[in-house]
Amino acid sequence: MSAPVRDATLPGDPPGGRRAVVIWSIGVAVYFVAVIFRTSLGVAGLDAADRFHVGASALSTFSILQLLVYAGMQIPVGLLVDRLGTKKVLSIGALLFTAGQLGFAFSPSYGTALASRALLGCGDAMTFISVLRLGTRWFPARRGPMVAQLAGLVGMAGNLVSTLVLARLLHGIGWTPAFAGSALAGAVVLALTLLFLKDHPEGLEPEPSPHRGAAYVRGQIAAAWREPGTRLGLWVHFTTQFPAMVFLLLWGLPFLVEAQGLSRATAGELLTLVVLSNMVIGLVYGQIVARHHAARLPLALGTVGATALLWAATLAYPGRHAPMWLLLVLCAVLGACGPASMLGFDFARPANPPERQGTASGITNMGGFIASMTTLFAIGVLLDATGDDYTMAFGSVFVLQALGVSQILRLRGRAARREREQLISSRIETVHVPA
Repeated sequence: MSAPVRDATLPGDPPGGRRAVVIWSIGVAVYFVAVIFRTSLGVAGLDAADRFHVGASALSTFSILQLLVYAGMQIPVGLLVDRLGTKKVLSIGALLFTAGQLGFAFSPSYGTALASRALLGCGDAMTFISVLRLGTRWFPARRGPMVAQLAGLVGMAGNLVSTLVLARLLHGIGWTPAFAGSALAGAVVLALTLLFLKDHPEGLEPEPSPHRGAAYVRGQIAAAWREPGTRLGLWVHFTTQFPAMVFLLLWGLPFLVEAQGLSRATAGELLTLVVLSNMVIGLVYGQIVARHHAARLPLALGTVGATALLWAATLAYPGRHAPMWLLLVLCAVLGACGPASMLGFDFARPANPPERQGTASGITNMGGFIASMTTLFAIGVLLDATGDDYTMAFGSVFVLQALGVSQILRLRGRAARREREQLISSRIETVHVPA
């Protein structure tokens, strides 16, 4: 990972310690529950189609709307965290995604269920950037990369709960009890946040940041976007994240059951493999980039290439169903998509000064979710248009990967030159600062 940038608004480096771990763990628990709720539709897609009597394209609208809200909220959430603080934003987020999950449990129609997923997406959008900011407030800057990696691993653990626990509850006790019961977890983390979470350690309060109006906000967004590193980060996130996101969020289970003839139990185990692979590869990628900063782009492009190769082999397999070994390798490789998407932040971070870090992170984080929305919609439409031809539908993955790779290759030179210039400038300024 790239060297962490110290938050300029803090008068000193946070001490970390046991209390920091406790406070940060509360914030991460909110993110953990948000990911469970976000990915709950991935194990309930076929049940949702039966419950609301909808086809593939209408079913994909659930996840598309949820991700549309999530992506659209990224920059506003970054600004809200700077303005209101982590505790308030996480509390609002927990309230919204709990209400969305509860509403989804009792929705009598497709329309109300759709509104519930939108509400859930709004609350979910407030968690990740808040948790990243909470880590910078409570831990020393040198711990930043490790803290961010651990937050990502906890999020994947939430995905694991969806595939293992919620799936069994859904088929054991039914739709409403499973979703309503899971909503209790949201109420618990909301209470913990309100009672115990603190934005920063005592004595390390950030300096007041007066509101400067809409023109200042627009200027921040424009300045972040002008940096090639920000745009490269967005396209890396765009190109790497979506194949696994689409697979886990909605279409993986139907593909494995309907196209590959697997049982739901076996399909669930393969979804679990994606999550476990993600957690392991995340640690490996983090260690590699920490030691070899130049490995960022090769890792990202290598992940895209491996993902495309395995999807092509699976979809073009001459038999009626792909063999189990090939599906296992596919799911293991899909696990690299999440860690590779985190590399996008390593391009955006050094390209922007501390006062634009939230805005740049929000722009970067939009990339993968925009790609996921597009692919979710394309697969749903193509399934309906082709009579559930999964080979044709999943072919849309290659189109977005090609678009993303072309933009990465276009921006990589400019981003590298700009990063070198900023590094040289920083060293010159350091030399001239009196001891």
